[in-house]
Amino acid sequence: MNAQPQFTPEEIRELRGGGDALFAQLGRPDALAAGGETAVLVNVTRIDSVPALRLFLRAYVTEVLLPLELPAIARAFSQVQRNELRELLETTRELGREPRLREFARASQRVGGSHLERLRPLADQRLVRRFRDAVAAGQASPWHTVVFGLTLAIYSLPLRQGLVHYARQMLGGFIAAAATTVLMTKSAADALLEELCGDLAAGVEAVVTAHAGGGLRVV
Repeated sequence: MNAQPQFTPEEIRELRGGGDALFAQLGRPDALAAGGETAVLVNVTRIDSVPALRLFLRAYVTEVLLPLELPAIARAFSQVQRNELRELLETTRELGREPRLREFARASQRVGGSHLERLRPLADQRLVRRFRDAVAAGQASPWHTVVFGLTLAIYSLPLRQGLVHYARQMLGGFIAAAATTVLMTKSAADALLEELCGDLAAGVEAVVTAHAGGGLRVV
């Protein structure tokens, strides 16, 4: 579990959710807020006002980030720490059955698959090798959240810190992608990011608490 990371800082930011592939598939604020299969996802550049962007981001946090993405990262982290390949594969299948993630699936798996390939040099990591083989055989999908959780565990990175970085990177990426169309200044964008991240603390702590135990590094 102590191999040196093979990622550049830019690659790690992308893995945490900052890739353009993910930002190209976002939800219309009112549709995503409705949740479930009725959510109609559109390009983030169609959000044309700061109130609409705030509405979308709050809906994303409550409908996707807190109930789905952060728990998926934490589950994958815990499962890799415990060498639970079968459970890890089931996590990817459960994500595939989640209606709220349906429109994100292609971009998520493209980003996750790309970064999973960067783990190929870790030949001594049996679970990583078996997970990659299962993906190649069509037995699992490389959701970017699962690969991110796996990466945190492989490199012995703290879960809590990883979840916070992921949340900030996703929200910051969404804000940056919409900033030109909603005409936000950098200071306004930074303020919105801090506002949203401040509201996330309790949610992140709840996810960490739910997956803590067994000597996992969560700080």
